Amino acid sequence: MFNWKFVFYVMSVLMIVESFFLIISSVVALLYGEGDFICFVQSAGISLFFGGIIYLFTQNCSRDIGKREAFLVVSLVWVVFSIFGALPFLLGGYIPNFTDAFFESISGFTTTGASIVNDIEALPHGILFWRSLTHLLGGMGILVLTVAILPVFGIGGMAMFNAEAAGITMGKLHPRIKETAQRLWGIYMLLVAIETIFLVFGEMDWFDAICHSFGTLASGGFSTKNTSIVNYSPYTQYVLIVFMFFAGVNFTLHYFAIKGRFRKIWQNQEFKVYTGLIVLVTSIITLTLVYLDHGTFEKSFRDALFQVTSIITSTGFVSADYSLWHPYLVFLIFGLMFTGACVGSTSGGVKILRHLLLFKNSILEFKRMIHPSAVLPVRYNKEMVGQDVISKILAFVILYFMVFFIGCFAMTLIGLDLISAMGAVATTMGGIGPGLGVVGPMNNFASVPEVGKWILSFLMILGRLELFTFLIIFVPSFWKNQ
Repeated sequence: MFNWKFVFYVMSVLMIVESFFLIISSVVALLYGEGDFICFVQSAGISLFFGGIIYLFTQNCSRDIGKREAFLVVSLVWVVFSIFGALPFLLGGYIPNFTDAFFESISGFTTTGASIVNDIEALPHGILFWRSLTHLLGGMGILVLTVAILPVFGIGGMAMFNAEAAGITMGKLHPRIKETAQRLWGIYMLLVAIETIFLVFGEMDWFDAICHSFGTLASGGFSTKNTSIVNYSPYTQYVLIVFMFFAGVNFTLHYFAIKGRFRKIWQNQEFKVYTGLIVLVTSIITLTLVYLDHGTFEKSFRDALFQVTSIITSTGFVSADYSLWHPYLVFLIFGLMFTGACVGSTSGGVKILRHLLLFKNSILEFKRMIHPSAVLPVRYNKEMVGQDVISKILAFVILYFMVFFIGCFAMTLIGLDLISAMGAVATTMGGIGPGLGVVGPMNNFASVPEVGKWILSFLMILGRLELFTFLIIFVPSFWKNQ
């Protein structure tokens, strides 16, 4: 039998957890003496009330769960967090439309960074902090955070961690999943703290530095400025480039770096491809911008490196309007929306490891045609990769592009031009933020029709959970008793 009581119990715990973070935002609002304080108190109260009521009725539930309960919890948590996360926008009147408020909230939690706010700088500090805080919570994965908390409530986290990290996973840093989650969050918060300090050395104050650090390490992209990073100094932009790069690296490699095991990093094939791809595309764009006289070499290099790193890591910060570049450069940027960074990072997209393994398998197919009796396994970091893994990756990539084409078709049906539709779908599936056309780097998603925002919200969750984890709950056999 499906353990519904457990599902509601976990949701209640997470609602209580979310109320705590809403209270933190209310403290920020109180410090700045702005009118958004009351909306955070109300939102926290609502979240705590509903979470508390459900908790009282479900606290004695069975803790025995299977994969089905784990997949449902992992899927629902993003929706539940986003619904209650939209309350401050609604109750404060800053985004009075529920569709828009939910879109902004889910864009934050899924670290997409696609906004519908036309005047970001008009928002009070508490609301700006909450937008960035949703990135922080969603970046490492809400479930990775709660896996470290849920055992306090008597809930084992292994099944949910595996469900949230479905597909190719980053590997454990400790035999116990709770310790793995805690170490990941420790590294995550350490990088946030270091980046904040570096940003404060530039022209940012502590508030802007903290908010941008949340957005950087989470690969989110919400900025506190209308023009994103365009008007910040070269120093600030280079600091963001470095930490966006770090955010795109498998966090297991960060752990190896802390332990001084640098050889593990240099030998990692995905890391090499990730770094090499950034260098290659940045070089192409830089030379083209210099040739087309888009500014000095340093400015061309900085704009190219910033945008390439921002897009490939799915951060979505903007330092230049890349939509005005030569069409073939825009095409390169669009292509990067499908690469993603490393597995085990906070980035979205297909991920480089999947591309790498499929490429290796494709090359081996030619050799297998010539030597049909030969055993030619795919190898990654000198280890053999099973054919079942290759099959799963192939299924993921095929499904990813099927969803992309269906999404583009749906967006054109509701009135978007083809370029805008492709940009909107690619950027929301990849968790990037800025797209092309009417949702380009200097625009936002405010003009997208309401039904389109719901479609894109669905795609944000789909991309964040890497397709299968979310889509499986729509399969009829999922609901049949085993």
